Formats: sequence, structure tokens, C-alpha cells
Amino acid sequence: MKKKVTIQDIADALGVSRNTVSKAINNSEGLADATREKILQKAVEMGYKQFSYVATLSNIKAAPEAEPEATGFVGEIALFTTAFLTQSHFASTMLDKFQREISQLGYTLNTHRVTDNNLREKSLPFTFVPERTSAILCIEMFNYDYDEMVCSLGFPVLFVDGPSKRYGRSLPADQLYMDNSTEITRFVNDMLEKGQRRIGFIGNYDHCQSFYERYAAFRCAMLMAGVPVEERYCIQYNHQNEIAGALYSLGDLPDVFICANDFVAGDAMRALFSIGKTVPEDVRILGFDDSAESRLSRPPLSTIHIHTQIMAFSAVHLLITRIREPSLDYRVVHTETNLIYRDSTKLE
Repeated sequence: MKKKVTIQDIADALGVSRNTVSKAINNSEGLADATREKILQKAVEMGYKQFSYVATLSNIKAAPEAEPEATGFVGEIALFTTAFLTQSHFASTMLDKFQREISQLGYTLNTHRVTDNNLREKSLPFTFVPERTSAILCIEMFNYDYDEMVCSLGFPVLFVDGPSKRYGRSLPADQLYMDNSTEITRFVNDMLEKGQRRIGFIGNYDHCQSFYERYAAFRCAMLMAGVPVEERYCIQYNHQNEIAGALYSLGDLPDVFICANDFVAGDAMRALFSIGKTVPEDVRILGFDDSAESRLSRPPLSTIHIHTQIMAFSAVHLLITRIREPSLDYRVVHTETNLIYRDSTKLE
């Protein structure tokens, strides 16, 4: 049986520390790009679990028709988004890697902002040129009717996250998500084992599929543990003022709030402060994304880390194989996430 490759194996092969390898694989700050790339390449070569499937991508790159030196410009991957993807957004670092990978295949990545007017009229961004386009990548695109229109254009389409499937409607396209369930389930059970039985959720679970999956994981974990959910502790808002109003009307607080992402968690902590409550003394808070802000908040925010490197590799694989084989069945892929405990969930 083939030996499982570990972080220490990669560190030994390169003569660097285990911590340095961990930083590269988890896309943490404080590492030079050249060092990160060298470590990731070695991880791929050695078959480290997170990159074990990347041989498929290597085969794609090796195909004669994919060599940009032979073919020059192949086409454009059009990025459709309704948001400005700042450095705080998990997709920002994912797109850096994604763009480097597709450029080696002869593709460019161009961003096309989908405005409110585009959504209302179901019109395409004026910058979008169909004749140059090979595929469409959708990020922060949560309007189902508009997304359905995009899917009808005849291009390969990949959604990184997407509209909520609460009512069982799924788009005719490939879809890429982070694992929104496993680590929330783990967190709920950890809290229950420590006697924290009153657990609530903050965030609009109809906002997008990831928020819905995180909410569903919370409820399922509570149900399977035989612990009832107090509905008044489920606050379906994403923004500070609305959250503050809902918290104020509660009268008392649960032991723990799970928040739909780090930004909702940040607004929740500010809302709690505005009504004279503190974290973790009055209530414990968990976020999701492991944004830079989660490490800088006071107290530092417990959260769930998204591996943006593996999301980038997965996005390339899904789009390129869809371009090559348009008749493939649609795929829904979830990539690994990891729970990180910090002071916001600290128990006295």
C-alpha cells in the first residue's frame, strides 16, 4: 500500500520547516510567492492528499492543443460577478491562482460586473464579448433567474457558490463549493460536549447556497444530537443594525452563535457591543471563511478555513474539462475546510 504523504515529508524533501509547508498549503500570510509556489509544486509531485487529483490537470496541460506556445490565445474565461471582490473575500486569493493556471493553457480571465440593471433586465454586461468567450465563471451570482439565463447562453458555466437550493432548484451547470457541513457539525458537537446547549445561528440562509448549507448543517447536528433548536435564536439577518435590533429584542442570549460567515460574525460582535454585551463572556461566536479580519478582530474570531488553492485547481479542472467535453453530466464539488478555534469561543 502506498505510503500517505505528510506535510513533514514535503518539508524534509525541500529542507524547510513543517510550519512553512503548512503556510503554503493553507494559503496563509507571511510567505514569499516563490517559496509558496515551490512548496505547492512539490506537494503536487509527491501526491499530497490535497493535490492528489491534480495529475488530471497536468494531463490537460500536457495535451498539444492546450499549449499556448503552439496555439497562442485560446479564448477568454469571462468572470461574472455582482460584487467587488476585495482582498478580504475568499475568492480573491482563489482567483489569483486560477488566473495563473488558465494563462498556462492559453486563456485570459476578464471580469464583467453584473449590475442591478443587468439583473432586472436580464441583460449581459456591456463589456462581455461572446465571440471571444470560451466559458463563464460566476462568483457572487445569487439571482436564480438571471443565473438560469446565463446558463442558456450556450457556454460552459461554472458557479463558485450560487443561489440557495432551499426549494430544490439547481442550475444546469457545474458548481463548486467549500465543504459547508463537516466542520460546523464538528463545532456543534464540541460545544454540546462542553455543556453549551443553547446554540443559535445568525445569517440569511436564503442569501446563497453556502449560507443555506451552513444553516442546514447546524440544524441537522442539533437534531441528530437530540437537542432542540430555539427558533428565536435563529436570526435571519446579515447586517449590523438589523442584527442589533434582533438581539436587543431577545432579552437573553444563547451560549453560542454560529454565523454565516466572518463578515456576519463581525457585524454580530459589533451589534452585541452596541447593546452592552461582550464576546466570549456573554456569548460565543463562530464565523466562516478565515478572512484576514477574523485574525485581527477583538477577540480573534473562531472560524472555518477555506482552502483557496484547492478551490482554484478544482475550478480550472471543472471548466477545462467542460470546455473539452460539453456533454459531461453536471458536477457539484465540495472542497475541504478546517475548523480553527480562537478566543471568540473560549470557555472560562
